[in-house]
Amino acid sequence: MSDHDTHSGIAALSICEALLLALNDAQVLPESEIIGVLEDAAASHENAEGTQADRVMHAAVAAQINRIIAGGNSVRRS
Repeated sequence: MSDHDTHSGIAALSICEALLLALNDAQVLPESEIIGVLEDAAASHENAEGTQADRVMHAAVAAQINRIIAGGNSVRRS
């Protein structure tokens, strides 16, 4: 993966996390809905098909999303 792709991915993740926090802070989405969105995203990668390389990449993406859920990065937990 090129540095450009890596930087783009990190930027996209940061923006999405900021949006999820803003939606929660503005009481547009409750924590449970935000966690549900993240769980759905992880599940779509966990169930993705493709070449072996594709499956490895999707497994890594699912693992990253699950770490975000576990770490509470996208919700301000009380």
